[in-house]
Amino acid sequence: MCGIAGLLCPGVGNKVLSQKLRNSLKLLKHRGPDDCGIYVNDKSSIGLVHSRLSIIDVSILGHQPMVSFDNKLVIVFNGEIYNFLDLKNELIAKNYKFKGNSDTEVLLNLYIDQGENMLQKLNGIFAFAIWDKVDKTLFIARDGLGVKPLYFSQTNDCFAFSSEIKSLLCLYTKERCIDYQAVNMYLTYLWCPGEKTPLKGVNKLSPGGAMVIKEGKIFKHWNWYKLPILSNNSKQFLSKKESINGSLSFLKKSVRRQLIADVPVGAFLSGGLDSSAIVSLAKNYVPNIKCFTIDVIGGQESGVTDDLPYAIKVAKHLDIQLEVVSVDASKIHNDIEKMVVQLDEPIADPAPLNLFYICQKAKENGIKVLLSGAGGDDIFSGYRRHQALKYEKIWSWIPSSVLKKIQKGNSFNVNNSFLRRASKIISGFDHNNENRMINYFRWIKRSDLENLYSQEFKKDLYSNTEYDPLMEFLNDIPKNASQLDRMLGIEQRFFLGDHNLLYTDKMSMASGVEVRVPFLDPELVDFASNIPDKYKQKFFENKWVLKKAMEPYLPREVIYRAKSGFGLPLRKWLRNDLKDYVNDLLSFDSLKSRGFFNPDAVIKLIHQNQLGRIDASYTIFSLLCIEIWCRHYIDQKKEI
Repeated sequence: MCGIAGLLCPGVGNKVLSQKLRNSLKLLKHRGPDDCGIYVNDKSSIGLVHSRLSIIDVSILGHQPMVSFDNKLVIVFNGEIYNFLDLKNELIAKNYKFKGNSDTEVLLNLYIDQGENMLQKLNGIFAFAIWDKVDKTLFIARDGLGVKPLYFSQTNDCFAFSSEIKSLLCLYTKERCIDYQAVNMYLTYLWCPGEKTPLKGVNKLSPGGAMVIKEGKIFKHWNWYKLPILSNNSKQFLSKKESINGSLSFLKKSVRRQLIADVPVGAFLSGGLDSSAIVSLAKNYVPNIKCFTIDVIGGQESGVTDDLPYAIKVAKHLDIQLEVVSVDASKIHNDIEKMVVQLDEPIADPAPLNLFYICQKAKENGIKVLLSGAGGDDIFSGYRRHQALKYEKIWSWIPSSVLKKIQKGNSFNVNNSFLRRASKIISGFDHNNENRMINYFRWIKRSDLENLYSQEFKKDLYSNTEYDPLMEFLNDIPKNASQLDRMLGIEQRFFLGDHNLLYTDKMSMASGVEVRVPFLDPELVDFASNIPDKYKQKFFENKWVLKKAMEPYLPREVIYRAKSGFGLPLRKWLRNDLKDYVNDLLSFDSLKSRGFFNPDAVIKLIHQNQLGRIDASYTIFSLLCIEIWCRHYIDQKKEI
């Protein structure tokens, strides 16, 4: 797990190229504090940099950038290849030579042997770039689910890439301009789905994406991996027994595979089903595994279950060490700006800070690798919006005149958690299937959002073709797919890659810790896609098949507890502890100067939320994050 960056810019001088690369590498150092390296070929105007977090083969033989044995290829690689030993044995049988024991060297030899087809043989999390000195081509690729990030930019005849935007900007020569469509997405969903970022010209390589760059230009761009929902293969419906046994078998295999490391491995333990399942299986291979959880000082949000008692219960049940990290509003206040800067994108979710604090504590304990339960909800169906699909059958009997009266309210009209969720379900009742599906992911109605925009923002937004990657994705799904499968497809492509996995990578690497996600092993993802809906959702019980699979390992009160997120009491804190902070950053003068939003509308929104007349906390937090992001990435226009 590391940081990588590179620049291919024909005609640029060696001195300029080297300086840009050194500046870029400085801003990746947190990702790989153990080692770093730079490769420069001034004849081809190509440069690659790498900051290393040593996990597998911690010796100098794992140093990057790494050159192939025939001196024709150079690689920089971020991630882990879990099946690298099997691949290495296959390559040795073909007479390929190895100097060390790293998965990086396996990637180099595999590329020599397979070329671009190598991607189909990999089981792991990765983003890498391979420079071919002979063909003068740069081959870059990202893992299928998007666990490891990769940003890129093409300007004139130059191509740059990096694990993080802040590092990419040292290689990026174009003027920094805001992408209003991306900002609109951030406010709509609290994160931005698809390839866009807040900066025009800076894009994300899609999960499962690959490119070939030649002479500073994108020569070839394709997706080497397709989610099961997009494949043309017929779904193989499994029996109840096959679904339960297979889920357990594949998860065990994934956990065992992802424990490979030459350094200590720990785990998150929230007390929820997913993290508890991972820990219970990992304990078979690492009996003394150390786990970490969060204690939120100041209470939970209304309608949210406290995780800590369950985490303690699981730790006692499994007889493992559990380290509790305490968090309060003051700590969050001090670290919000740090979070936004580290994320590279203004994701309006305080949960990344929980992850950051746990990774900091793990690093203090000498642990470089943590196993996470991320992805369980996205393949086995664990979110409330998945249950909402079942409720559609109920409210379809309610007269449309009644539903329309409810729908006429704005996005912020409910404070009670139960009523807020019920209102959300009903809000899209008159949409077609695709729009109703997407509506479950929105945090604010389009009309309410537009009221917050300045005239300049609206003009720019409407002058461009509407950007809707979720709709494009839904249109590519086979028509015979179930509603639940369609929603899980959105979760896997967007909510994971552009939200959960993105913040997991950025905040863990801020502490120099690698997070692995056993639920997202490609074999397990493929298997789960074949489990019938009736075993993922049995009546109104989400993740039923996983719960049944884990009954021999965990207490029933943990398995069948109420769903809880990995969040913080944001609504409570914004109205109390963080009130002055919000009023300062989103003051009338600040909003007017920024020019994106209508100051009167935003101030009114904050005031109404403060009085408890509406619930607009997450929209306000999104505005806050965007302002912080602009101050660091646009206003400063210097190294961050």
